[in-house]
Amino acid sequence: MSAMETEVLIRQHLIDPEVCIRCNTCEETCPIDAITHDDRNYVVDPAICNGCNACVPPCPTGSIDNWRTVPKSNAYSVDDQLQWDELPAQQEVSGEVLTFIAQDESQQQNAAVSATSVIAPHSAEKPHLNLFDVRNPVTATVAGNYRLTADDAESDIRHIVLDFGNHLFPVLEGQSIGVIPPGVDATGKPHFLRMYSIASPRDGERPGYNNLSLTVKRVVSEQDGRLIKGIASNYLCDLKKGDRVQVTGPFGDRFLMPNHAGSNLLMICTGTGAAPMRAMTEYRRRLHAQGKGVDGRLLLFFGARNPDELPYFGPLLKLPPSLVDKHFAFSRLPGEPRCYVQDKMRETAPAVAELLKSDTYIYVCGLKGMEAGVMDALQDICTTAGMNWSALHQAMVVEGRFHVETY
Repeated sequence: MSAMETEVLIRQHLIDPEVCIRCNTCEETCPIDAITHDDRNYVVDPAICNGCNACVPPCPTGSIDNWRTVPKSNAYSVDDQLQWDELPAQQEVSGEVLTFIAQDESQQQNAAVSATSVIAPHSAEKPHLNLFDVRNPVTATVAGNYRLTADDAESDIRHIVLDFGNHLFPVLEGQSIGVIPPGVDATGKPHFLRMYSIASPRDGERPGYNNLSLTVKRVVSEQDGRLIKGIASNYLCDLKKGDRVQVTGPFGDRFLMPNHAGSNLLMICTGTGAAPMRAMTEYRRRLHAQGKGVDGRLLLFFGARNPDELPYFGPLLKLPPSLVDKHFAFSRLPGEPRCYVQDKMRETAPAVAELLKSDTYIYVCGLKGMEAGVMDALQDICTTAGMNWSALHQAMVVEGRFHVETY
């Protein structure tokens, strides 16, 4: 083959549709908007991707870490990838490798920043990951399904307990599982799995039993005058005791709690974002009950529209202040101004600032709209206390002490 005929080959970045849990982390992380999605697949645009790898470290499943050597003139298009149910095999390619997508120095720095932004606490337990996938899910049995919100509340939020029987399924606080709804979608293809945060401690919803719990909100929306039900959430909320569920995972090796003595937890959540916070709080409560307390403080800011729609409200009220300092923010109380978690944080600024000066780990979980308000509140609190939030935030990220999971 002459120089004029030499084929240009690239190392094309692809996402495995069988493993991907559609969490949107890669699309949010990509610094050049090379990743997009439809209602089935997340894909990488070869015309934009520069191989910086910024999206690789945050992926909880490893589905993002796939590559194929292909002719540049015949790369898999976005439209091609959106139709896939599985990755294509590596094809034999002929000709000379003239070039590959490469990283420049700035792109390497982007990838490094991404990697350091998602590390786990140094004392976190080592998690088990990806023990079961969509090709080989584990079957769990429903041990209980309990409504957490008041019967007349608009939000139907459930506490669902899954029992894994003799199947080994070890989890940690802050991890998630994937649930595969039965049936097929409008195109006749099996439903994709949905990911849910675990709401129970590492030793199970019931200590000593091989089970875990989820916090699930029934999703119902209106579109063109029709009620649209969320496939996975309605499937889970309708489950009865004894029903069987197909589960994948566990997922997540970063949003984990520290295990060393003296570590404080600053937890900020809304709605079902309470799931990992409940798991962490309950684990600390059990340690204290066993006389194994780690001597760290817990400070919780929890937001909902009203008390009837705040999951675990009753049990939380029973927890002593010596275990967790609780602050509730309600945005829809009749006759009262709207209050959000960032407002409660500002009201208790001295307590927040005191924690930020010590060995504290921050966890934020809930609707994505809360992020900006929480960050602004932390900035204001630090400024008032004579602290540099920008520098502190950067240090906490590098040290694995700042964690955000929003949706």
